[in-house]
Amino acid sequence: MTMVRLPGICLMVLLLAGAAHAAGGDAITGLWEVAEGDGRIEIYRCAAKYCGRIAWLKEPLYPPGDKGGMAGKPLVDRDNPQKELASRPQLGLQIMAGYTFRGDGFWDEGTIYNTENGKSYSSNIRLKSPDRLELRGYIGIPLLGGSTVWKRVK
Repeated sequence: MTMVRLPGICLMVLLLAGAAHAAGGDAITGLWEVAEGDGRIEIYRCAAKYCGRIAWLKEPLYPPGDKGGMAGKPLVDRDNPQKELASRPQLGLQIMAGYTFRGDGFWDEGTIYNTENGKSYSSNIRLKSPDRLELRGYIGIPLLGGSTVWKRVK
């Protein structure tokens, strides 16, 4: 009787392991609040990679007295070095692209765009728990960079 069940149990374990690996990459999909609490990023699958866009901003409008003359208007990507892109709205802007799932809660080969200075950085993501991720941005090698922790909203 044990011999008959053993192949069935092995098959079930293999199927479950395969399903866990397939879902593993999607573990970062969803809505994440940035460390400062002033924005939320939606991470989603884009083809075989992972991307992210600004889904919510605590302050979506320029404040009164804005030095750029845009008080009360929606935030735009005005610090983008490509002037033709400087008028695109920040809300909905894709700021993350190209992340590849490597297993063990790790994604790399991505880039993240900083709307505050108009620069893009190489980056990787490590899922610390189902509700916390660490994003590391860098120039050149990961050792030369900085990290931030985001928490899952949903």
